[in-house]
Amino acid sequence: MSATLPVDVRSTETPPVTPESIMTVASGFMAAKHLFAANDLGLFEALADSPATIEALAARTGLTRRAARISADAMTALQLLERIGDTYNNTAEAQQFLTGRTPADLRPFLRFWDRISYPAWTTLSTALASGPPTEIFELDDELQEVASAGIEAVLAGPAHALPHTVDLSDVRALLDIGGGTGSWTIALADTYPQLRATVMDLPAVAEIARKRVDASGLGSRVSVLAGDVTTGALPVDHDAFLAANLVHYWSPDENKQMLTRIAQATAPGARLMLADFWTDATHTSPVHAALMAGEFAVHIRNGDVYSVDEARDWLAETGWTFIAHRPLAGPQSVVIAELR
Repeated sequence: MSATLPVDVRSTETPPVTPESIMTVASGFMAAKHLFAANDLGLFEALADSPATIEALAARTGLTRRAARISADAMTALQLLERIGDTYNNTAEAQQFLTGRTPADLRPFLRFWDRISYPAWTTLSTALASGPPTEIFELDDELQEVASAGIEAVLAGPAHALPHTVDLSDVRALLDIGGGTGSWTIALADTYPQLRATVMDLPAVAEIARKRVDASGLGSRVSVLAGDVTTGALPVDHDAFLAANLVHYWSPDENKQMLTRIAQATAPGARLMLADFWTDATHTSPVHAALMAGEFAVHIRNGDVYSVDEARDWLAETGWTFIAHRPLAGPQSVVIAELR
């Protein structure tokens, strides 16, 4: 006769509900501000060449021992620094992206989020209820430089992925609408030597783009035009169009108006690329794209994220044929279409 095994009553109990996930999200601002401060104080650059004790780190950054310790320990807790004994060192991630020693430099992006986005996010409830108190278009020249450099830095991955994601070997002339600093067009022109391109943006941004284009050595094939896609006619004689991170500025109706205006400036067979934080039909994936809806809401009156399905509908209504949706880098992807 077999023995009866005791029943573990605890195995059927429901695990206790804790507020851990809430506290993790709620304390996110602390992690962000610690990172912004470490970036601003030069903590990662100070460790770029060699590890350091707190005393050495304080000397390299000009901080007090207490301030250096608070910042370094926070970055260690967030796994951006590592501590072995009494010395601190950059992690591989920090060394790659936060020291300025590689082309993949995210320091301008962190400055943008710290100086411009972070203060704006304190108005999120107001922005969702009644619109943002101010819009990103209203930045002064100094902050516009900070914003442009930050946006260019964080979108460097998608911009460099685009030429290898969409084949433009048969394209003659490209119009980059709302082209920002011109980084997307520079990546395309660098890859496709037959391509001539025009970067079009508002006057203050166009001036920044001219400097970037001149520095790239592509000035003979890439021109910059100051203009507003929402007013006046677009320049003609282009057979491909890029709108990178422009869709999230506008409402669905405004986006359809933009697509119509592009169609009116070209001929059937023209190519269109819409790079942005496209989501799934629920607007919840990718997660970062869903969160970015808040970023756009605090900066832009009609700012939002949209799904690929919505893009398909807009294209169909405005004379375009949806061709493909392809990933770029991170949460960015590109919708490709052709004019019917």
